Amino acid sequence: MSRARKKRISDDDAWQQAYDAVDHAPLLTAVGAQISPEMLKLALTHRSFANEHNHLPNNERLEFVGDAVLGLSVAHKLFELYPSRPESELSPMRAAIVSRYGLADIAREIDLGPHMLIGRGEELTGGREKESILADTTEALLGAIYLEHGFETARKVVLTLFDAKLRSATATTKHQDWKTTLQVRLAELKLPVAEYRAEAEGPDHNQIFTAEVLVDGVVRGTGTGPNKKLAEQEAAHQAVLFLRDHTAEAVLGAQQ
Repeated sequence: MSRARKKRISDDDAWQQAYDAVDHAPLLTAVGAQISPEMLKLALTHRSFANEHNHLPNNERLEFVGDAVLGLSVAHKLFELYPSRPESELSPMRAAIVSRYGLADIAREIDLGPHMLIGRGEELTGGREKESILADTTEALLGAIYLEHGFETARKVVLTLFDAKLRSATATTKHQDWKTTLQVRLAELKLPVAEYRAEAEGPDHNQIFTAEVLVDGVVRGTGTGPNKKLAEQEAAHQAVLFLRDHTAEAVLGAQQ
């Protein structure tokens, strides 16, 4: 042969190489619990990566367990923190905290994105910033901690990571997807798709983002947050409130 045939590495080797390419010690420090390398590798493996490598195991089963651990831990703590609140208020408070967006907030706080093992397609489409993937992987980590250390350790991790959300929880400020809510409302009013623009200020480790949402070229909401996505969510929330109170003004302005 004129040239040597390049040996293809196995899917298991590719999995291990992808895992070893990142130092996961900072993540474990941020989480506050140790997880064995094999369990951590599984918890970080999104189905997009697994499917691209001959259907390796993925983190969905761990996510299932983590979801249960999270829900019970948060419910118990809310029960303790708010003894006078009825179930009708505690339920939406819990739902907001354990929502996809609440979990994604925590994922960003512990800088989970760079540690996740995702497929090429997700990599190219910003998968490391997607709320759904960040949230699911956070739950998988909690599931891994529970399986290795038991409920009490997992509960302590949950209460530490979610402490601020638990203590600021309300029954009236559910963390919902305001960008989607806004777009649905714009479609109902036959108004153009919303446009967003954002800028950041401050040092890299402590940036504050300010976002504006424009409807037909007019700013209808502004928001700030520790990252672009949260700032845009707040801007969209303000725009939804504006449309609720000034529907005629928005529609007439777009027609002129």
